[in-house]
Amino acid sequence: MVDVKILKGGSVATQKVDETVFGTRVLGRTLKDAVVMYEDNARQGTVRAKTRSMVRGPNKKLWPQKHTGRARMGTPKSPLWRGGGRIHPPEPRDHGYSMPKQARRAALRNAIFTKFRDGEVGVSDSWPTGKPNTKSAVGVLSKLGMQSGATVVTAETDRNLCLSLRNVPLVDVCTVGDLNARQVLLRRYLVLTPSALTALQQRFAKKES
Repeated sequence: MVDVKILKGGSVATQKVDETVFGTRVLGRTLKDAVVMYEDNARQGTVRAKTRSMVRGPNKKLWPQKHTGRARMGTPKSPLWRGGGRIHPPEPRDHGYSMPKQARRAALRNAIFTKFRDGEVGVSDSWPTGKPNTKSAVGVLSKLGMQSGATVVTAETDRNLCLSLRNVPLVDVCTVGDLNARQVLLRRYLVLTPSALTALQQRFAKKES
């Protein structure tokens, strides 16, 4: 059992939470593989350079092959010349790939476990209602001591909360369904709504088959 900061009714308290639902040890290799996969999937892969056939310029041989005393040379589009093409240049490509579903789920569960183990999880139900209010939303994070960087997780899409925090540096908002290991590890703190905490506990309570 670990202590988790709870903000309810404007006052901060601590509550015991069983972190073993999310694991018992840190799976470093699994977490690394998951983060690398999500980073690679985010790459655009649009880098490109020209080969000699793509470079504009004359195809005339610069000087005769023999009897000039100079090294033999073809066109100025040769990779040996400044402004020429490149040999085996990078081409647009898709860097994306996928880990097995069970491995991705294990990485997410373990990433959440690391946050509980390190005391970097908070729970709050005091978010602004009615209309977006950035000052009020940041105040919630400040009371929890987690304003320096946090991922705020809700059970369902909360448009009001998204608008309240969208311009706050180093603060992201996502739902339980969109949460992944990279997003959990991207920010220092993990802030949950009570319904999000319940959803995560129910999701990982049973042993995954």
